[in-house]
Amino acid sequence: MTEPTGDELVRLLGTLANPHRLRIVAALLAERAYVSELARELRISRALLQVHLRKLEAAGLVTASFEVGEDGKTLRFYELTPFSVVLTPAAIAAAVPTLTTPESVRGDGEEGRT
Repeated sequence: MTEPTGDELVRLLGTLANPHRLRIVAALLAERAYVSELARELRISRALLQVHLRKLEAAGLVTASFEVGEDGKTLRFYELTPFSVVLTPAAIAAAVPTLTTPESVRGDGEEGRT
């Protein structure tokens, strides 16, 4: 895996900076699951779970697929996408030059000057 850009690192860390999403990643490590099954296991509502799954999917950390169950209902299964992040001061320093920070927070050395 290539080193993430600054923006990718911010997005990845932001996505994982939530206890529900960490629990989802841990649960999906064991095996893939469909939404209702995963909600029961994690003891959270399906609506809340789906919000977090969408964020994990947008970040590329989980993938979804549809399957027809024995009862004829379509089930959306989620599984973990293998990933690895090595977070060291050197990795952060390498990512910083690639950040696309808005001008308003980038600064030009003029802050606080009158």
